[in-house]
Amino acid sequence: MPGHWSFDELKRHVTNGEIDTVLACFVDMQGRLVGKRFHASYFVESAHDETHGCNYLLANDIDMEPVPGYKAASWQQGYGDFVIKPDLSTIRHIPWLEKCALVLCDILDHHHHVDLPHSPRSILKRQLARLKDRGYLAYFASELEFYLFDETYETARAKNWKGMATASPYIQDYIIQMTTKEDVVMRAIRNGLFDAGIPVENSKGEWGPGQEEINVRYAEALEMADRHVVMKNGCKEIATQMGKAITFMAKYDYSLAGSSSHVHNSLWSADGKTPLFYDKNAEHTMSALMRQWVAGQLKYADDFTYFLAPYINSYKRFQAGTFAPTKNVWSLDNRTAGFRLCGEGTKGIRIECRIGGADLNPYLAFAGLIASGLAGIDEKLELAAPFKGDAYGGARLKEIPKTLRDATETLARSKMLKTALGDDVVEHYVHTARWEQFEYDRRVTDWELHRGFERY
Repeated sequence: MPGHWSFDELKRHVTNGEIDTVLACFVDMQGRLVGKRFHASYFVESAHDETHGCNYLLANDIDMEPVPGYKAASWQQGYGDFVIKPDLSTIRHIPWLEKCALVLCDILDHHHHVDLPHSPRSILKRQLARLKDRGYLAYFASELEFYLFDETYETARAKNWKGMATASPYIQDYIIQMTTKEDVVMRAIRNGLFDAGIPVENSKGEWGPGQEEINVRYAEALEMADRHVVMKNGCKEIATQMGKAITFMAKYDYSLAGSSSHVHNSLWSADGKTPLFYDKNAEHTMSALMRQWVAGQLKYADDFTYFLAPYINSYKRFQAGTFAPTKNVWSLDNRTAGFRLCGEGTKGIRIECRIGGADLNPYLAFAGLIASGLAGIDEKLELAAPFKGDAYGGARLKEIPKTLRDATETLARSKMLKTALGDDVVEHYVHTARWEQFEYDRRVTDWELHRGFERY
């Protein structure tokens, strides 16, 4: 795969003058790349071992404001350092930035040099270790949808994010002629990501004006999460260079389709050769293991919905008749359900979780899906029959949490996730979610001013 380099290959490119900057990045709670730009010579000489950063970076809000009340980091504790440890297996060329490479990093405790428990990448690695102990390997694939605008971020801000021009004024779902107009940007994204070592399969128009979707090949779960965050960052950087803006908001406009991040997942043998979800003699070719896995995800979907929908805005996407789910049911190749069976009758059989929005953090989302799937196996859960029909109209079906507050309090009560992730980790993200709600509740909105400035 072009673009994926070993440390020795990086050193050679640095020596030859082909690389002069290395981005050492970790992923914050919001799923963004955070880190430092190193002069490449210094990185290969020394910084490849470790660097350091302020621990407030995993205890802040999306505006980068320190949030009071965390156990892990606070003003009272002085906001000290943690270790940013490059994972040298993740080095890749970033072709859209001049002479630039990127490495993803783990976050370690400054004193003991062990994985920081509430770091998103650490949370996923802990669940993957549980799978490995049982002889399982998880393959994941996450789709990404977004809106492309004929705006820069500066012009969008000047318009107060209203009346922005999308790349197309029409819904362009799968339509080639319509999406040709924006393929200058999408082609640059496809080729840029591919040359960065991310195996892009395709892009397509989605069910909104100027809405796009990009798909990459499935991978082992940690690699897929790594691809996801580099891909999301790359899409924004490439669009910015071309005078465009992109949003991954789950619902930037309530009248338009939301942007999803559907997550496909399956279990394989430890060597990645034998599909453990496939049984050619079973109903729908679903093995007993798969049925327990899916039953666990269904049972505990409310517990981990916050990891799929982490913001106030996320819950505005759950709207009937928009291809975003509203019910926590599974079905056979049915896009109205929260979980959809894909690949029936093939070795690629898998379950697609359709609950997540494009604003999710993939490490947290994948960890929640794995933890709940393993709970289903441990509890030997029985899988109910698949739902048939239009799940939007199923009044008696179990609903996906309707608000961030609902999802947060369910997470706070989750014994399963406290066992799987750790009490302190769950408490950390419950505090994050409650602060997000608090920030929203204390703000006066344009809607309130419009209705009440003269009338109240």
